[in-house]
Amino acid sequence: MRREARRGTLSEATSGNAARREKLEPGRHTAGTPGRATNGGRSRPTSPPLTAAVPPPRLLGLRGAGSVPGARTTTGYGMDLSYGSEIEAFRGEVRSFLDANWPPKGDDASLSREEQTRRFRERATAAGYLNRHVPKQYGGSEQPPDALRATVIREEFARAHAPTEPRGIGTMMLVPTLLERGTDWQKEKFVQSTIMGETTWCQGYSEPGSGSDLASLKTRGELRDGEWIINGQKIWTSSAMEADYMFCLVRTEPDAPKHAGISYLLIDMKQPGIDVRPLKQMTGSSEFNEVFFNDARTPEDWIVGKRGEGWLVSRTTLKHERNGIGAAAQAVGTFQALVRLARETRIDGKPAIEDPAIRRALVEVEGYVRAHEYSGYWQMSKDLKGENAGVIQLMNKLNSTNIGHRFAKLAMEILGDEGLLAPSSHGLGLGIQSTSDWIAQYMSSLGVAIAGGSANIQKNVIAERGLGLPRDAAANRSK
Repeated sequence: MRREARRGTLSEATSGNAARREKLEPGRHTAGTPGRATNGGRSRPTSPPLTAAVPPPRLLGLRGAGSVPGARTTTGYGMDLSYGSEIEAFRGEVRSFLDANWPPKGDDASLSREEQTRRFRERATAAGYLNRHVPKQYGGSEQPPDALRATVIREEFARAHAPTEPRGIGTMMLVPTLLERGTDWQKEKFVQSTIMGETTWCQGYSEPGSGSDLASLKTRGELRDGEWIINGQKIWTSSAMEADYMFCLVRTEPDAPKHAGISYLLIDMKQPGIDVRPLKQMTGSSEFNEVFFNDARTPEDWIVGKRGEGWLVSRTTLKHERNGIGAAAQAVGTFQALVRLARETRIDGKPAIEDPAIRRALVEVEGYVRAHEYSGYWQMSKDLKGENAGVIQLMNKLNSTNIGHRFAKLAMEILGDEGLLAPSSHGLGLGIQSTSDWIAQYMSSLGVAIAGGSANIQKNVIAERGLGLPRDAAANRSK
């Protein structure tokens, strides 16, 4: 990517406000008065000279996967950030397994990518590296909980670009919920096929008028002759066109208080009475859908938990969704992609990363990323000791959302006019690989503030449950 002419920020293009340097570096010109340079008849402020008075910012070294700060066993504050000899020996075992099995070798190398992935997942599960929380009788490896080993596996698989468990709400949300709340037959029918990627799921929660106030949902379920008859509408349902099944919140007790009248049902999506309508997004994709139920049916025992206790079951599911959204590893990977973008994009004939303003902005973003990452290590330490990490756990999802917004804004600053193009595809499922992916990430970043519970609701949860502040006045008035 190459741009020989300077450009303004998105805020300049839309409002004509601050110049680019003032946008990126408010109050940062401390070493003398910056001069002005012209570009095509347009002046722009220059950054301060890189002198001893204003040392150039230095990006923190990007660690490769598997190098949790072991090179420096302790920080100046006495915090031990090493994993210890036993866990590092385990890391060696994981690396040996990956060296032998990924990328595929021998006859496996000629197989389709789908079959290569399936076989690798089976071997990794048999070796105890994948599906560790799932009992063997349901297709998992049934390993004892071990946060350190799980972290090492995640790091080493990322280093080798090896497949992990299938991504999606089935593995992230439904499987943990069934293991915690489901019946034996539900686990036997759904868990193994889901963790192996053979069965796909969508989530039926939000409705028109029932988003943040989810308990006000109106989709009805009536029990007749051993079947639930379902009528109503869901919206913002991801992957509903492709999904085999839906886990869905349905009002089955219309006379009960709103939280007590909901049940958690599993529904076959491939049946008459279900109409799925894609919703076109500004990214050009249609990940979200409306789902209409017109006398759709599901067996009486396809209910998770007891009748009328769906709200409690949904709290289990949503907990796993928020944990997935808040994971720091994804933020670290996206930051690395952002640094690559800055290295590969040229501004005035030079890599964007050599621009002092871009470097300062990257350092600032990395500060948030590393704080999020090390907060995760601290929480992991608490978990290993059997202690409660407290209010900081409630902040993971919100922090991840805010960091995503910073990524998106800075990527647009680096891309300049290229950021005005429409994305040709929405490729975030494979990671950020191209300019088009960054544009899609920018467009999608606001939606992440809603997924898994809106950012404003998250702030209320932190304030009320974490800090003990009074309940929001507007919420009290709505009772």
